[in-house]
Amino acid sequence: MDLKIEGRVALVTGSSKGIGEGIARRLTQEGAVVVVHGRDQLKAEQVAHDIVAEGGRAHVVTGDLTNDDEVERLVEQAQGLAGPVEILVNNAGGSGATEDWTTTRLETWARVYDRNTLAAVRVITRVLPGMREAGWGRIVNISSLAARMPPAGRPEYSAAKAAMAAMSASLAKAVAGEGITVNTVSPGTIRSERLEAAFHKVAADQGLPVDAPWEEVERAALPVFAAVPMGRVGTLEEIADAIAFLVSPRAGYITGMDIRVDGGAWPGL
Repeated sequence: MDLKIEGRVALVTGSSKGIGEGIARRLTQEGAVVVVHGRDQLKAEQVAHDIVAEGGRAHVVTGDLTNDDEVERLVEQAQGLAGPVEILVNNAGGSGATEDWTTTRLETWARVYDRNTLAAVRVITRVLPGMREAGWGRIVNISSLAARMPPAGRPEYSAAKAAMAAMSASLAKAVAGEGITVNTVSPGTIRSERLEAAFHKVAADQGLPVDAPWEEVERAALPVFAAVPMGRVGTLEEIADAIAFLVSPRAGYITGMDIRVDGGAWPGL
């Protein structure tokens, strides 16, 4: 299927690794011109280099999304390099310290809200005027299944991600008549380097050899971490495919949605 985003300019925040990198690579495969963003210049440049080596088009910007001046600069730089941002994927964020309701601190809540929700708002407010002027745009905010199924630990992270979903729904209504869609994607348990390390540790504790096949490691460790009806973790490609569709003209009548990519883990309707 041709997603019809050839030549569209996409800024993917936090795309120097992990889910963001997977999204950036997928969009370039569809012909988009991607601006790779991260705080580590070398990592971001390596991702862009690999994309270009594979025939894609990519540029690099760096900056701290909790700093207003840096966001202003990196958005201006992105648009100077690639042109007006037509697709924005707010992927950057994170939880930071491991806290629960016995150790949680107000400063942690403020910091995590800033890294996730406010970081997305800072970028949105700087690219939205251009989208409105053009009469076309796509915004996808990456939340988490934790927003709907919050665990006991890291309550500030679940709350910040829930705020992102509410923010997306509000913005979607505000720009619905202007050719701009706004959606949230909420990943469940997704395979990453960090997840693999955690799974291998649990599997080793259960007696599996260190060189056990991933399928055996996954089968042994997954129930410890999450109840996933599909019985496996998701992949970066599955997240990236969902986003590639959402940012395309083919998804032009989908807005204000929270798309859960979780293998059926969310029990609600």
